[in-house]
Amino acid sequence: MIRTITTEKIPIKLWIDDIEPGAMEQAKDIANHPYAVHHVAIMPDCHQGFGMPIGGVLGTRDVVIPNAVGVDIGCGMCATRTSLRELSRDRLAGIVDEIRRSIPVGFRHHKSARDTKLMPDVKGRLPVVEREYKSATYQLGTLGGGNHFIELQKGSDGFIWIMIHAGSRNIGKQVADYYYRKAVTLNEKSFRNLKTPKQLSFLPLDSEDGYTYLREMDYCVRFAYANRKQMMDVVSSVVAGHAGKGVEFSRFINIAHNYASREKHFGEHLIVHRKGATSARKGEYGIVPGSQGSNSYITIGRGNSQSFESCSHGAGRVMGRKEAQRKLDLNFEREKLEKKGIIHSILRPKDLDEASGAYKDINRVMKMQADLVEIDTMLEPLAVVKG
Repeated sequence: MIRTITTEKIPIKLWIDDIEPGAMEQAKDIANHPYAVHHVAIMPDCHQGFGMPIGGVLGTRDVVIPNAVGVDIGCGMCATRTSLRELSRDRLAGIVDEIRRSIPVGFRHHKSARDTKLMPDVKGRLPVVEREYKSATYQLGTLGGGNHFIELQKGSDGFIWIMIHAGSRNIGKQVADYYYRKAVTLNEKSFRNLKTPKQLSFLPLDSEDGYTYLREMDYCVRFAYANRKQMMDVVSSVVAGHAGKGVEFSRFINIAHNYASREKHFGEHLIVHRKGATSARKGEYGIVPGSQGSNSYITIGRGNSQSFESCSHGAGRVMGRKEAQRKLDLNFEREKLEKKGIIHSILRPKDLDEASGAYKDINRVMKMQADLVEIDTMLEPLAVVKG
């Protein structure tokens, strides 16, 4: 931990030494939330979000805050190790081309619905999930845009790895937006005296909306996992097809970084919100990706209680998307990747929002959270697919 701020209702514990002003104000807002307990934990990849900073961990008593989870519910990472030790550039290029033909990216969806057996089970009444279920069957196994990616990497263990970053697509956003509006309406009607910032409106756990939000959120977490797993199955098949027979896949790891869960910390049962942060319980394997063109890491959690047993979910942005498109140099960012021999996705000026120059140094981020996770495997990028 870098430092602790004690000027607010509860302390703010930071694993970051250069937090931007907007994110700091949001950290103070959540530290002063009427239902926030013990302390707020801010991870080294922190940057300003909507309501709660991305890279924040918050424990609450008796309520859940939809914006402390975010709109891409269940977004996270998965990775698997192949038995391959090398892939030629020609084969990598062929793999990337076939992945792009096989997996819809950006706003594209499948042209036909996926088998409903691949969808998570719907248990009980879930009004938003039921409304969006049919559309979600076309989105299962699709990457999306933004910072979502599929990457082939060379591990420090000598093996080729596959890594995927993706979330719950539109169904997660619909659930998030619906219950955020419910929370705002409820807070304005029944909790006006608490003067909670609108973006941090909450739902009591003993209310029908609070109870149902947690169940719909859980569905979106499971859908996001199913989405990543479907893409991993496709990518694994593509890799095996290009690399020849006998390729084996092992060490599958999956971890989410936008969710709330019931957990026990400091002797109390809490709702722990992780927004751009992942669980890092003692001995738990995790994934901390870098930016496009930088290293990523397979990690092992140290179970640090002061972070609510959490760590960063990646490198974290230093520029907003529009700012990066304005300020970064396309040729410079492309040359950085091409000098390393990486098959990349920085093709046009609009792609600069995902250039490495828009992100923090992942190696510095890892140093700042050395008390949260230990490094198991370092992964160097070989080829990247983005929306």
